[in-house]
Amino acid sequence: MHATSASDGGSPVEWSRLPDAVRARLADVAATALGGMPATEVPVPLRRLARFTPAKRAKLGGPALLAELTGSTAFRAAVVAWWDENRPGELVTGADDPLTAAAAAVLAGDEAAAQAVAAAAHRGDVVELRAERDAALSRVDKLSVELERLRGELGEAREQARSAGDQRDAEYQQLRRRVSEQGAKLRAALDGRAAADRVVEELRASSAAELAAARAEVERERGRAEQERRRADRAAAEVAAARQAAREARQADEVRLGLLVDTLGGAVAGLRRELALGGGGPRPGDLVTGAGAAAGGGAVDGLAALDALLAVPTVHLVVDGYNVSKTGYPELTLADQRTRLVGQLAALAARTGVEVTVVFDGAGVVAAPVRGSRGVRVLFSDPGVIADDVIRSLVAAEPHGRPVLVATSDAAVVRSVQRRGAYTVPSTAILTRLVRG
Repeated sequence: MHATSASDGGSPVEWSRLPDAVRARLADVAATALGGMPATEVPVPLRRLARFTPAKRAKLGGPALLAELTGSTAFRAAVVAWWDENRPGELVTGADDPLTAAAAAVLAGDEAAAQAVAAAAHRGDVVELRAERDAALSRVDKLSVELERLRGELGEAREQARSAGDQRDAEYQQLRRRVSEQGAKLRAALDGRAAADRVVEELRASSAAELAAARAEVERERGRAEQERRRADRAAAEVAAARQAAREARQADEVRLGLLVDTLGGAVAGLRRELALGGGGPRPGDLVTGAGAAAGGGAVDGLAALDALLAVPTVHLVVDGYNVSKTGYPELTLADQRTRLVGQLAALAARTGVEVTVVFDGAGVVAAPVRGSRGVRVLFSDPGVIADDVIRSLVAAEPHGRPVLVATSDAAVVRSVQRRGAYTVPSTAILTRLVRG
């Protein structure tokens, strides 16, 4: 759409082809004047903009203001009149600002409006080019500074990389030295262990030879003693008069034999201490795992008799696990029964110092522990073997003369272990002792 800038037919100015800068200045001029016009003079399409500030009116209502300026000669005249009345001398064709001069010429319908618009556009282009040049120079300066900064950072990074490489090489050499030293120490330790193993084997061999010689000497002395006894018996049978002399001779021989036996006993005890026999080595019960079977014992009824037997040195307490646990706490699961019983037996072992072995049936037990904790040996019978047979094997494995006490209420087990010389105590009695402490 075309509109002339003069109401009486001046040179036409095409509003649609006005430069953006001139259009923006026209919108600013109209927005400023719109706020001061009487409400009756404000065009209907622009009344909603009158409530805004001038800057907001120009920003949000720019297209509406330009459309009203383009199509309404009365609105253009009202805008020019407001500026002449309220801010005289600012909106004139001779203004120093080319944009303001162009806007005044267009609104006033000046014949030189086209030239003013062209001058404003040219001035705007020059200003824009200068701004672009200044912006480009500013960007060049910023990029130069950034380039110098990046060069500095690159130099620092290279220096840090060289320093890190040198440090890494030093650490690598240090680690190589440490590995070499540790390897030498390891080789020395292995050589020392091999030498110690050889010494131990030599000591074992020599000790075995000495023990064999001592046993042979004992057997020879026993043979001599037997010969002397038979000789004395024959002398007593032949001559009654020599009976007293033979008796004295036999007494002398017995004295010598006693001294010899004491000497051999001392030697054997010394060998036992030297070889650490009976200390940390396996007990006979450790050699029975799940199966096997070796003359009379008796029943222990009261707590006093039980305490007296537990006070005997080297006594071995064998417990029929489930027989005792199911008697004492049948409401628990089997796993909880085992845990409680082993804990109570551990406390008993700590108080009395007795060797304790508890045997459970192994059926259905997954990953069962081989040994208990805190001085209690825990055994599970092998598949197809019941715990009763393991208990009989434990009793048979003990040397003749060692006191063995079996805690069970199983009559068959009681009879069999008593025949082998073991003592028995009912499950209720051992539970009473475990509870009372």
